[in-house]
Amino acid sequence: MGRIAVIGAGMGAMAAAARLAVAGHRVTVYERTETYGGGVGRFERDGFAFDTGPGLLPLPAVYRDLFVKTGKEPLEDQVELVQVDPSARHVFADGTEVTLPNASRAGVVTALDEALGAGAGQRWGDFLVRARETWDRTRRPLLEEPLWPNWQVLAEREPYPSVPHKKLLRTRRAGTLAEIGAWELRDERLAALLNSHALAHGLNPRDTPASAAVLPYLEHAFGTWYVRGGIRELARAVYERCVRRRVDFVFGAEVTAVLAKDGRAAGVELADGSVIDADHVVAGVDPVRLDALTRLTGCRLDADDDVRADTEAARPGRFTVLLALRGGPEAGAAHRTIVHAPDGETELDLLAAPGGDRPVRPTVTVLRPDDPALRPDDDHESVVLSAVLSTDAGWESDRTARVCTDFLLEAAEAAVPGLRERLIWHETRLPEQVTGTGGFGEISAPALAAGKGRFLHPANTTRMPGLFRVGGRSHPGGGLPHAGMSGALVAGLIVEGPEFRGSQ
Repeated sequence: MGRIAVIGAGMGAMAAAARLAVAGHRVTVYERTETYGGGVGRFERDGFAFDTGPGLLPLPAVYRDLFVKTGKEPLEDQVELVQVDPSARHVFADGTEVTLPNASRAGVVTALDEALGAGAGQRWGDFLVRARETWDRTRRPLLEEPLWPNWQVLAEREPYPSVPHKKLLRTRRAGTLAEIGAWELRDERLAALLNSHALAHGLNPRDTPASAAVLPYLEHAFGTWYVRGGIRELARAVYERCVRRRVDFVFGAEVTAVLAKDGRAAGVELADGSVIDADHVVAGVDPVRLDALTRLTGCRLDADDDVRADTEAARPGRFTVLLALRGGPEAGAAHRTIVHAPDGETELDLLAAPGGDRPVRPTVTVLRPDDPALRPDDDHESVVLSAVLSTDAGWESDRTARVCTDFLLEAAEAAVPGLRERLIWHETRLPEQVTGTGGFGEISAPALAAGKGRFLHPANTTRMPGLFRVGGRSHPGGGLPHAGMSGALVAGLIVEGPEFRGSQ
């Protein structure tokens, strides 16, 4: 078996490392920071603890599969998974509120009808049926197989079975999420509910293909889960699984180049000048950095034939405020509340870019995990507020951060009773502090069909034989489950070769 060098200790990279080690390879992970997990981090202060990345886990089956395939101990022996119910409480711009149960179509339909009026729930329920058809059409090629060489087929065909919409003697079909909201859901609040799933991934519903209907469907069908102790506990469990399978980790080791010999990857060079030979290199970094790491070898990966996201453009990021509060959560407090933007159209105009004469009040997500591990005692509470904002929004000005913090605190008052009086201290994290680093606040969306390929990600294979991409910036895209799937695909390609086609 071969020697494998893994660049980065993000979730996708560790998922690949564990699988490769079980297959008999000698795996070493080189991480330039001092810890593992990538964007799945933790911040602690004064007895309070916060997830500094994803706060919830969709599709836990991905990590259950990882633990089954890499040892006898199942995931539930390493972490405690808790199904979040209700799934979310939504507060709309007109003051309407609805609390949606977890993974229950009938319950969601009833709740929406009661809150938004008769017929609203049925329209959403019918939409979920169409979203399921989209999921069935795209699940295997987008999640379970390496990216097809003829990926243009995925880029050109819209798999969402939109409903014909007649207007001015013309029949039109929704091609974007915004059009689904306007033509099929026909309610601004239902449209906001749909849009929130796109915004959470840094996507603008106006140009996001209708195939993104799979995003709310994934949450509906497979539920929303929390890891007791925080999502950081999942990263710990995956890291410890790697260590038990004899994966070596070298922290504080920055890779400065991917080396090649006879036209294929042959190892890596570190910042201290060390050269490490390898038979395969697995890179858990974004395409721009990977391109820089391969330039010394003369292999320009940005010119390859793989589909490639526009990595030069400013990407949205997650602006986050961590709150330390006195007083414990009230009985029945929702784990997650989404406070929708007062002006959804302006939010989409600017993708929540603040500043100027008309600063935008964005959609805000409030996470209140009732978890003793995250607070000093039961007389306190840790809360995380977040909103998706432009990374090109004047963050060099302290005023921008202050204005955004005030907006998030104002919105959160709809979710946390007496928030201002209970606030002990807060910490903020800016989108620009982390873009491209794999750290706090970075957003990468799952791969989506249609949209002319702009919503696909670079393939796991590269033009350089022996060099593979893994993680949220590669196929099948971002998010905890997709990162885990990316690791499974890379391991399969290395162990079984280019003919690997994923699970059957």
